Amino acid sequence: MTTSTPLQASTVLQQNPLISFGRGICDYSQVKSSDIQPAIDFLLAQAEKAVALAIDPKTPASWNELLEPLEDATESLSRSWGVISHLNSVADTPELRAAYGEMIPKVTAFFSSLGQNLALYQRFKELSQSADYANLSASQRKVIENSLRDFRLGGAELSDADKPRFSQIQDEQALLGKAFSDHVLDATDSFVHVITDKSELAGLPEDTIAAAADTAQQKGLQGWAFTLHFPSYYPVMQYSENRALRRLMYEAYVTRASELAPQFSKGKLDWDNTANMLEQLKLRDEEARMLGFENYAALSLAPKMASSVSEVDTFLTTFAHKAKPFAQKDWQELSEFAKTELTIDGLEPWDIAFASERLKQERYSFSENELKQYFPLPKVLDGLFQVIQTLFGVNIESANLPTWHSDVQSFSVKNTEDKVVAYFYLDPYARPGKRGGAWMDDARGRRELPNGEIQVPVAYLVCNFAPP
Repeated sequence: MTTSTPLQASTVLQQNPLISFGRGICDYSQVKSSDIQPAIDFLLAQAEKAVALAIDPKTPASWNELLEPLEDATESLSRSWGVISHLNSVADTPELRAAYGEMIPKVTAFFSSLGQNLALYQRFKELSQSADYANLSASQRKVIENSLRDFRLGGAELSDADKPRFSQIQDEQALLGKAFSDHVLDATDSFVHVITDKSELAGLPEDTIAAAADTAQQKGLQGWAFTLHFPSYYPVMQYSENRALRRLMYEAYVTRASELAPQFSKGKLDWDNTANMLEQLKLRDEEARMLGFENYAALSLAPKMASSVSEVDTFLTTFAHKAKPFAQKDWQELSEFAKTELTIDGLEPWDIAFASERLKQERYSFSENELKQYFPLPKVLDGLFQVIQTLFGVNIESANLPTWHSDVQSFSVKNTEDKVVAYFYLDPYARPGKRGGAWMDDARGRRELPNGEIQVPVAYLVCNFAPP
């Protein structure tokens, strides 16, 4: 058995793709589940050293000496952890899921302790009250103000007796959140409904039927296979003339990861998120009350523009009151159309998308399916980028950044001087192992580095459209 010297161990870490990219862009295709634990352990240790240096009384309470080194270390950790979290969302595998789950408690514990670190909180207060504070830029002062707010929301002002329980709440919420997402993904991936009689496909577009045939072939099945991934599910709801099929798919979709899943979506009771949600609500309420808020809604508004829960309630109630008459009129029109033209007496949830599509075709000679052929993704992107250029004076060009899947595209955003000011990834299509929905997240935030250079931001744009 051989052992590594410190130098050799350091060299191995430097080759780890979760560390080696530094301030650059990670080569996602090179990340293995076995890279996660050593990389995160190393970055956690580096971040802990930065915290220890920051709270050392010998360290001046200045922007350059206190905040920047701490920001560098925590950002390195956050960015590598962000890569892992992103891959867990768009390229799930059992190995990645296990490695990710193993490190969640450690990462959560670090950031919980960071938010509760009273000594660090005092150093930031010291900086905010120093003579140099007035000489900082407005952006720098805002960073410090937000940091002080986040310390308060992170539990820094809690008593020593309360802090362990507050940390435990953060840990439990992180694990519950991961379990919730895993259950929904597993429930979505596990469902398949096979049709062998082509007459049951009446009304479905040809591309939907072809995709269902491909899915069946990939799974080694005969006929046409439909799943709960949105590109497979929604065309059934929108176009299928088979009301029983629409109902089956709808009930399967809305009962995923619930106590009703075994009955409607062939899911496992192990995936039931009912107890998970109830526990998360309980923990959120406890967290809010520990911080002095009446409820979690009030806590969630602390860093936001709305000043109170009542302000949000008033806005939503007023909006609903004004919108309701129009919604009632639309519902009445749709119900009458469904009864007279589609012989559906009493709309059910699985009828709404179908009846709405038929109403558009009947009244306005408009079909979303017919429209699709005129808007392939490259054409849509070209048009979108031209609009963005007109509005904001920037050019968007194809880039050659490392990606995690062959469908993923990368782009640069350039200003009028042809200088890159941002990058973004576009992951447009649904696939197994990718979570549903659409979202934006940052791969790298924009910031001014200690040498005065600007760190160019990188964003993820993730969608779940049907592949061509």
